[in-house]
Amino acid sequence: MSPEERFEALVDEFTARPGITPPGATGGFGRTAVRVNGRIFAMFVRGQLVLKLPKPRVDELVDAGHGVRFDANKGTPMKEWLALDAGSAEPWAGLAEEALEFVAAAPPSRSRGGRR
Repeated sequence: MSPEERFEALVDEFTARPGITPPGATGGFGRTAVRVNGRIFAMFVRGQLVLKLPKPRVDELVDAGHGVRFDANKGTPMKEWLALDAGSAEPWAGLAEEALEFVAAAPPSRSRGGRR
C-alpha cells in the first residue's frame, strides 16, 4: 500500500469519530490535515505522515530512527511534530491515536505554532 493509500485509510478510520474533521475542510497550512475540535493532530505532507506528539515522544521516535522533526519549510524543525519515515515499522493508526489524545487533551493556546 502506498503512503497516500495508508493516509486515506487512516483518514477513513478517524473521521468516523465525533469532533474529527477530514482533510480539505480548510486551505493553506493544514489543508491535508485531520483535526480534532479544529486542531491538527495528523497530516500528510510531502509523502509523509506528520503527527503532533509530546516533545519527549518525538525525541524518542527520532532517536530510534523512525522519522525527523517536521519542518514546515521555515528552516526550523518543530519540537512537537514528527515526520514519520515511510519505512518505519511504527503503526500509523497507533501513532495517530497518540497524537489525537495529545492534541485533544492540550489546553487551547493563543498561538497555533508547534515550536513550544
